[in-house]
Amino acid sequence: MSETTTSQKVIHPMAKFQRQVQTLVKRQVVKPSDSIWKIAFLFGDEWSHWRKELEDFDFSTKDPISDLLAVESWEDE
Repeated sequence: MSETTTSQKVIHPMAKFQRQVQTLVKRQVVKPSDSIWKIAFLFGDEWSHWRKELEDFDFSTKDPISDLLAVESWEDE
C-alpha cells in the first residue's frame, strides 16, 4: 500500500491580490499605466486592508499598476 501525501502550497495574500488586479487589467477595467489608487474604488471596504499591505511593501497609491504586477515574489522580510 502506498501512502499519498498532498502538499498544498500556501499562496501569499498579496499574490492573490495581484491576480485579482491582473484580471482587472485583462478585462480592461484598468490599464497597467493607471495609478494604483484607481483600484481603490473597485475593492470598496477591503481597500483599507490592501492599502496597508501595499504600503508595507513600499508601494504608493501613485505608483502605476504595472509596478504591482511586476512583482515576482511576495516574501515578508
